[in-house]
Amino acid sequence: QVQLVESGGGLVQAGGSLRLSCAASGRTFSSYGMGWFRQAPGKEREFVAAFSSSGITTYYVDSVKGRFTIARDNAKNTVYLLMNSLKPEDTAVYYCATEDTPGHYDYWSQGTQVTVSS
Repeated sequence: QVQLVESGGGLVQAGGSLRLSCAASGRTFSSYGMGWFRQAPGKEREFVAAFSSSGITTYYVDSVKGRFTIARDNAKNTVYLLMNSLKPEDTAVYYCATEDTPGHYDYWSQGTQVTVSS
């Protein structure tokens, strides 16, 4: 059974930083892609950032490029989302997920709230 336990959300002022962590168990972490997604109130869930299964290639939605960084520690089975220069429009519930086949995510975390005040 794959489990993803997320932490690190909270309230921050615009321009501030947060780091989200997602600890995985039940799967050989280093063999799978990992992604971060978010869902704001009244909006559909959107892709934020991801690692390819090789762990080499990263992907970002345009709105976070240059501000967010996805990182992983295979020894700790943990993926991180480092968020800098946060904006009110980054306010959402953030989820991490494992990618079993390209573009398909099969296991999801419980979600953590990120609120950016103006």
